[in-house]
Amino acid sequence: MDGNTVSAERVIAAPAPRIFALLSDAAAHPSFDGSGTVRALRGTSEPLRLGSRFGMSMKQGLPYTTVNTVVMFEPDEVIAWQTTGLGGLIGGRIWKYELVPVEGGTHVRETWDIGQDKQRVFLRRGQMPRSTRKAMQATLDRIAGLVESPA
Repeated sequence: MDGNTVSAERVIAAPAPRIFALLSDAAAHPSFDGSGTVRALRGTSEPLRLGSRFGMSMKQGLPYTTVNTVVMFEPDEVIAWQTTGLGGLIGGRIWKYELVPVEGGTHVRETWDIGQDKQRVFLRRGQMPRSTRKAMQATLDRIAGLVESPA
């Protein structure tokens, strides 16, 4: 862990707008989640924008729900949402994706930032940072599988 963040990154052989379209479609999030916890969008599917709020049905052992608010939004460059649960009593972590065009595709960095999370002291301990990085790498691989054109 680097302070309050964990990141994973890779080059995806697809243009940034194609990747950003997937990331900004909350209904698509279960299709690329590498952690296996994101189950389904709660509510209607609308393209995300700054300030959008969307709910997710989740399961990690037991089912639960989250509310997510888009806190950064620059089309084809960056999108981030802050996740809370139990009416804001828990959570506060931010999931951020940065996209930079490079030769051969787009460099994508996913960052998990727990600097504002109410449980950050506990999240820094044990296997959580390592398992989160592994899940994020799986997420990036799944995104690549969804957006890269077959060779």
